[in-house]
Amino acid sequence: MPSQLTIQTVQANVSLKEKTYDILKDAICKMNIYAPDAQLRLDERQLSEQLGISRTPLREALVRLEQEGLVNIIPRRGIFIVRKTKLEIVELIVVWAALEGMAARLATQKASNEDIASLRSMFPSFSAGDQPANIDEYSERNIEFHQTILKLGGCGLLVEMADQLFIHVRSIRTQTIGEADRASRSVKDHRQIIEAIEARDTELAERLVREHALALAEHIDKNVTYLD
Repeated sequence: MPSQLTIQTVQANVSLKEKTYDILKDAICKMNIYAPDAQLRLDERQLSEQLGISRTPLREALVRLEQEGLVNIIPRRGIFIVRKTKLEIVELIVVWAALEGMAARLATQKASNEDIASLRSMFPSFSAGDQPANIDEYSERNIEFHQTILKLGGCGLLVEMADQLFIHVRSIRTQTIGEADRASRSVKDHRQIIEAIEARDTELAERLVREHALALAEHIDKNVTYLD
């Protein structure tokens, strides 16, 4: 996950404001905003040149991103990607735990066998309790795994609510996955979660998913100092 924005140009046959918004939001969501060298300040002129557009649709897109809490526009200082404090991150993950736990519960009741099987196919080369050899690859699969659980719940509003938290959850998971024994613990947790959903054990699946997320919150609260 990059610590700087990767920007595409805007195609001329679509709404400039909408496309600019989509490109910027996608770039921010794919960026590790909690990396030590994260480029949080956005240069409006540089963005305008990279996107190949005037500043008017760019500013309209940035205002929308500010309304969603993704950027902060400070007069006479600049535009900054929002990075949460440690307390805010911990609270955010607590909310995420509730949402994803409910999604896992719903998945045991609604998801097809084929869709549930897709969870196991995400980790064909990782054994329970093992430390993944490629942390970057595992980190991406980890994010995909949790997004899939949310979708398997079949509740659009739940997915929409979780999406508002996604940028921060994705970044902090990526930043912390290599810390302590989190990667090997994650492999073990994922296997137990998959088995519970496959067995359609509603209570167990919900509890395991919730506890998995709360373990991340606990790790951040006790060990992470770069968010203070």
